[in-house]
Amino acid sequence: GQLPTWLQGILLRNGPGMHTIGDTKYNHWFDGLALLHSFTFKNGEVYYRSKYLRSDTYNCNVEANRIVVSEFGTMAYPDPCKNIFAKAFSYLSHTIPEFTDNCLINIMKTGDDFYATSETNFIRKINPQTLETLEKVDYSKYAAVNLATSHPHYDSAGNTLNMGTSIVDKGRTKYILFKIPPTVPEKEKKKSCLKHLEVVCSIPSRSLLHPSYYHSFGITENYIIFIEQPFRLDIVKLATAYMRGVNWSSCLSFHKEEKTWFHFVDKKTKKEVSTKFYTDAMVLFHHVNAYEEDGHIVFDLIAYADNSLYDMFYLKNLNKYLEENNKLTSTPTCKRFVVPLQHDKDAEVGSNLVTLPSTATAVKEKDGSIYCQPEILCEGLELPRINYDYNGKKYKYIFGTKVQWSPVPAKVVKFNIQTKEMLHWVEDHSWPSEPVFIPSPDAKEEDDGVVLTCVVMSDPKKAPFLLVLDAKTFKELGRATVNVEMHLDLHGMFIPEKDLKTETE
Repeated sequence: GQLPTWLQGILLRNGPGMHTIGDTKYNHWFDGLALLHSFTFKNGEVYYRSKYLRSDTYNCNVEANRIVVSEFGTMAYPDPCKNIFAKAFSYLSHTIPEFTDNCLINIMKTGDDFYATSETNFIRKINPQTLETLEKVDYSKYAAVNLATSHPHYDSAGNTLNMGTSIVDKGRTKYILFKIPPTVPEKEKKKSCLKHLEVVCSIPSRSLLHPSYYHSFGITENYIIFIEQPFRLDIVKLATAYMRGVNWSSCLSFHKEEKTWFHFVDKKTKKEVSTKFYTDAMVLFHHVNAYEEDGHIVFDLIAYADNSLYDMFYLKNLNKYLEENNKLTSTPTCKRFVVPLQHDKDAEVGSNLVTLPSTATAVKEKDGSIYCQPEILCEGLELPRINYDYNGKKYKYIFGTKVQWSPVPAKVVKFNIQTKEMLHWVEDHSWPSEPVFIPSPDAKEEDDGVVLTCVVMSDPKKAPFLLVLDAKTFKELGRATVNVEMHLDLHGMFIPEKDLKTETE
């Protein structure tokens, strides 16, 4: 096929790559050692490269020729890497063990720098052109966070916004929103933007010993949206996991009888909206988008009825699911919540406060709190991406993958929220990854551009490829076949040529 001439830059992807080291194997797909791969677009041609992230975790494991650093679903014993990884296991005053720097989930940009990220307090700087691993950065040196999301947001001023959980302060567990500026003052030219990291606000956890797990958060023009779900981490269990001989994921549990709480923080005042908004128990990993309209906050997310998705990715389960065509016990559901921030304070108890045209409701309770029920937009959509120029604004399209019977996606889809029309690309034996939308330089409409996705084949005789779709029609423009084994990955980003530093810089 033909690629648009304006498509110049690098699609950078991240995900678990190595699951066996020596005679040892990881238990969970999300534990594998991070493998970065990239597609560079230059003058209508595509160049592929891949490289393992050379984290301390990777180096220790490879040197010992076995798994010696614990991951979320795999606890490793004993740990000869103690000199690198602090001896935090041995005394409880720290509560939190030293985590891995196997940053395998996403890529984050701050200023001119790019980092591989996961959900611990460590990120690894990388060179997006050579995929070389550079310095290791510990968030906790700049803000009191022990965990952080892999889905930051970027505002119009170029700041990177992210959220982390702070468990260090005994008895004061909280969620922290922090901001990293895109540049540093002239006199500090050589320093990292992280030195100027600023804590924007903090939200106290409803439970001191059981903070909520979260994978992403939402953002509108004036608000940050944080969802405290009843899928929670048990800090006492976490602190004793190593001694009890269990993995960290066993310290996460879903409490289906509890509520899911919505928090809205005003970006200007840095204060949380005082009205309590909640919905039924759910598990969510991905926010899609959010915006404000007529005194309401509208936000879309992908929710599950339970936490079975995580269990499916244990390697022993994953193989079974793929062989037996087992049904997902909980399908991802794209839900739209409409929250009336500016509502009539004297409204009657039991009345629906939503005045926008939507089947979503927000009902006032006796105690003044507001119970929200969503509008269901569609089912089976995961790994959602949007045209990021519309982030925090009213929008029309979601690009994602369609999950049918198994946790592994089978189609790439474009969903029109307004008409509910769904376009899809599908091919036998193919497993596409998260689609990334790139707007064309002269875009007039939200879907002017292309969608890129890496496709891995379940048939070993067929080569994997990078797929380029016209985002408007969803027709294939071209594909670049890769003659090496390619892995299913998780997330990534497209870096336009103008955002890449030249080698001399």
